[in-house]
Amino acid sequence: MTGSGISRRGAMMMGAGLPALIALPALAQAPAPDAKPAGKAHAIQLGAFQVSTLLGGAAMREKPIETFGLTADPAEWEKLSEANFIPADKSGNSFTMTLVKTPDALVLIDTGMFPEVTVSALAAAGYAPEDVTHVLLTHMHGDHVSALTKDGAPVFAKAQLIAPKVEADHWAANPAEAYTTHVAPLIGNARLIADGDEVMPGITAAGAYGHTPGHTTYLLESDGQRLLVTGDTFNHYVYSVQRPEWHVRFDIDKDKGAETRKTVLARLATDRIPFIGYHMPFPALAYIAPGEAEGTFRYVPATYQFAG
Repeated sequence: MTGSGISRRGAMMMGAGLPALIALPALAQAPAPDAKPAGKAHAIQLGAFQVSTLLGGAAMREKPIETFGLTADPAEWEKLSEANFIPADKSGNSFTMTLVKTPDALVLIDTGMFPEVTVSALAAAGYAPEDVTHVLLTHMHGDHVSALTKDGAPVFAKAQLIAPKVEADHWAANPAEAYTTHVAPLIGNARLIADGDEVMPGITAAGAYGHTPGHTTYLLESDGQRLLVTGDTFNHYVYSVQRPEWHVRFDIDKDKGAETRKTVLARLATDRIPFIGYHMPFPALAYIAPGEAEGTFRYVPATYQFAG
């Protein structure tokens, strides 16, 4: 991270405006729509780290039970939706990257779908693509990796790519369009990591498999403060949090995905660790608390807990 990046940040944070939200495609590999939103950023301090969430867009989906409730009883789905003041027949979704400024690095966790949007969101946080020193992937679905490259060239030309080895091996053997186009050209020079590896001081990988074979979360730790970047471990703040056993359409291993959701949610609730979830309502920063029934949980949005 250069000194010019630091000086840009303060000025741009003051002028960042609200985005025009975009309806992103339901499928990870689907083509991009024409319209794109302006970037938006939200920053907190976590010990010596500055952690920013970057909005890459938002979507509304019809028939969410077919995404988040494949094994749900329709009557229970309706009841849970009504209890949480949300419609049962459509759902909103955000796409949020995480930017971590450590004393020695500027780390982008996942890249979003659209290079222009990601660059705009970086600018709202006060940085440029060349300021990013590391790009860290939770997994390789298209909505997480498609801004790695633009027209065949890397968007973050000075950054080292870091990815879970299990994930990279899976997509190399089962290449999807997003992997072939955006990851494969860069993976030969990437650093591949395993469950439990220290990515760099204060950032540790923790496997959360099921959504994809190598899906990985990242624990941030600085000056005694912790935060978990959960990626796509759970992707709806009501359905997948309050009913983690329900199967989710985009989980490759649906039983494993449900098991992992329960484990990660229980850890967040027990240890009272804040988290950032890729598809949580922006700014995507929240807590998990125990629910009324055993094995259930509830989503608690962060408000001013990180105010200076």
